[in-house]
Amino acid sequence: MRKLLLSALLAGLIARTAQAADLGLNIEIPRLDVAEYHRPYVAIWLENADQNAVGDLAVWYDVAKKNNEGAEWLKDIRQWWRRSGRDQQFPVDGVSGATRPAGKHELSFAGTQKPLAELKPGRYAVVVEAAREVGGRELVRVPFDWPPSKAEQLTAKGEHELGAIAVNLKP
Repeated sequence: MRKLLLSALLAGLIARTAQAADLGLNIEIPRLDVAEYHRPYVAIWLENADQNAVGDLAVWYDVAKKNNEGAEWLKDIRQWWRRSGRDQQFPVDGVSGATRPAGKHELSFAGTQKPLAELKPGRYAVVVEAAREVGGRELVRVPFDWPPSKAEQLTAKGEHELGAIAVNLKP
């Protein structure tokens, strides 16, 4: 009986480890030649095939404002706000961060931690949405299958507020 229980526990551990995969992101915020430039607020989240949010990866906004006043403008990231943002208290540990300057930004997420650790096998998308004061708004989706069966890079490109977006999956 003890041997059978130990075998079952080991099989569960091996199955869980087999699903532990990592996700990396490369996000480009383009340099815009405009009279009045403000860094964009950006939300990055995961959604399932029904376009329901299943986990936030990052939210970049003006976290340095007194009394958390920067959070007041998060509702301008409209799709994210409707799906996930309005139900949260800001700042969110491990998710909230300062706005980023124009350029390329790398993020990485371990499959053993939330929200990836909670994903069931299936079709998902990384969604990146940017909104800029005195500027535009843009949303880019990069669909992927979880867990990944092989290492791969999936890409998409924004037109105005976002540049190249790359999702790097590692089994």
